Amino acid sequence: MIQLTLYTTLGCHLCQQLEGLLAQLSREPVALERVEISEDDLLLARYGVRIPVLVDAVGNELDRGFEAERLATWLEARGWLDDKAWQALRCGLNGEDEAPEACGSIMRGGRRYLS
Repeated sequence: MIQLTLYTTLGCHLCQQLEGLLAQLSREPVALERVEISEDDLLLARYGVRIPVLVDAVGNELDRGFEAERLATWLEARGWLDDKAWQALRCGLNGEDEAPEACGSIMRGGRRYLS
């Protein structure tokens, strides 16, 4: 199980978005310790404009983890990324802009075929 800390605040829709992406892209289940920053002036000063901030066990931080590509890169660097889930999400986000091979299809003679 992956142990992470999430610096957040009540009603943070970006934090909810990050949690959803994290659940979708993680190779293993994730245990999140949520830290409410509004109850601590030091935390509010440090994270107030940066939330959501995700922190791993050794203290490495990820700002803007609600951006799928940033989160995927961060997870991949730690060996936690589910590559198939990331590929599927990329295809859904980018649609036709993604290379056909990356989205499970191949091009032959100008036609797209599902592989």
